[in-house]
Amino acid sequence: MNLANLFNKNFTSGKTAFRRLDFDGVRLESFAGRSVLRIEPKVLELLAQEAFRDVNFLLRTGHLEAWAAALDDPAASANDRFVAAALLKNAALSAEGVLPLCQDTGTATVVAFKGESVFTGCEDAAELEAGIRETYATRNLRFSQAGPFSMFEERDTGNNLPAQIDIYAAPGAEYQFLFVAKGGGSSNKTALFQETKALLNEESLAKFLREKVKALGVAACPPYHLGLVVGGTSPEFNLKMLKLATAGALDLMPDEADGRGEPYRDRPWEKRLLEIAAETGLGAQFGGKYLALSARVIRCARHGGSCPVSLGVSCSAHRNALAKISADGIFLEEFDRNPARFLPQALEVLKKAEDAVSAAIDLDRPIREVCRSLSRFPSGTMVLLSGTMIVARDAAHARFYQLLQAGRPLPEYLTRHPIYYAGPAETPPGCVIGSFGPTTAQRMDGYLADFMAQGASLVTLAKGNRSLAVTEACRAHGGFYLGTIGGAAALLAKENITASEIVDYADLGMEAVRRIQVKNLPAFIIVDDKGNNFYQ
Repeated sequence: MNLANLFNKNFTSGKTAFRRLDFDGVRLESFAGRSVLRIEPKVLELLAQEAFRDVNFLLRTGHLEAWAAALDDPAASANDRFVAAALLKNAALSAEGVLPLCQDTGTATVVAFKGESVFTGCEDAAELEAGIRETYATRNLRFSQAGPFSMFEERDTGNNLPAQIDIYAAPGAEYQFLFVAKGGGSSNKTALFQETKALLNEESLAKFLREKVKALGVAACPPYHLGLVVGGTSPEFNLKMLKLATAGALDLMPDEADGRGEPYRDRPWEKRLLEIAAETGLGAQFGGKYLALSARVIRCARHGGSCPVSLGVSCSAHRNALAKISADGIFLEEFDRNPARFLPQALEVLKKAEDAVSAAIDLDRPIREVCRSLSRFPSGTMVLLSGTMIVARDAAHARFYQLLQAGRPLPEYLTRHPIYYAGPAETPPGCVIGSFGPTTAQRMDGYLADFMAQGASLVTLAKGNRSLAVTEACRAHGGFYLGTIGGAAALLAKENITASEIVDYADLGMEAVRRIQVKNLPAFIIVDDKGNNFYQ
């Protein structure tokens, strides 16, 4: 399987639009009777800087158009349209270049194919990392990488490094790149299954996909770009193909089997996978048909005794960029810089949705009164939240739990206010807070029952579905779990958060405990005090 040839089609087909970067440092030289492309090390650093800036603030035109199409789709639910409109407004705000698309600005990943006639004279990965470090330090992005100090101790590395960089050899005199900012939520939805020949029939595969797609849930900020890879000469090859497929880097591969074992796209099963996603009813986060915008199904050769199958997603923050360095210069994929053209229709949808909301919840009251207010509405109801919230996620919750284990009381603020599971990006000058959106609620499920038993975390806010244990805890203790839009972090930071301060665990960086003030923050009642779960 010649992966370099499959990847190369993105650069030779003419279907990817590129813009030329105005950097010096690329020239042709003669060496040992052949022409060699000489690239100065600084070029790699500058290219990585530019790429990770673009992917964190801009999106591809096709991605925006797919959201816009949902606004006009009569089969879309009102909630589908509401989420799509919010994501379009978020994209317009992010395109201003101040607040990134998502608070989780991702693990920086570079996949590259270096031609045999390309000479850099340096450690390429180190130069690329230098560019990544600079962008994350200067563009209001978030440091999300936790480095180990022992098996159980870790600390934020303070620069979002290390990056994942894979460089492969390829023929020719061109250096080709895929830059990916992969958030933890979407990465966590990558699943590998070791299956057998028994899966390879229409009925079994369809049943398998119905189960696995529903299990994806909505925690990774749909609408998704789904990827499915069946087969592969090894599990790691299968997962490599999945990563490239969800990034759109294999879109131009053959769509029919050649009989010799080369991988191909199975377009009929792509259509089937999209239908299965729509049939879940999960929709674009709060019910409907738009769990996914697109699907890529790749069929690969396999060992007769092994059948790896992987399923994964790229989330609504679809952050991938192609780039190349050739004798003609340095080129980076062109992104859509005018998502504001979608705003008139998006704003109309948002206004209509918010005008229909009759549930305005004042959070600056005793928490039991907040619960009584929420109890008046059925699960699935959209509410507008205003008042004080506490922001805390994984690392802070681990410390809270240590307090309980040591027989000490939980902090009072956990018993007085709703808890928002989140961790913001860096705060730009003049802003109240950096890009800010919910994290995956399930990661805090193991703590909730114990906290609620202490009168803490009676109202929580995050994204995605939660376990049955959370539903039982809410019923037992009169609590609620609310969901808000994932993937609209610039919008929430700009329009719904009016104040922010760190109140505890400042050493945790973006995971420090904060007190925030919100105004008309849209949320949905997912789990109520009666044990009803909207997603079920």
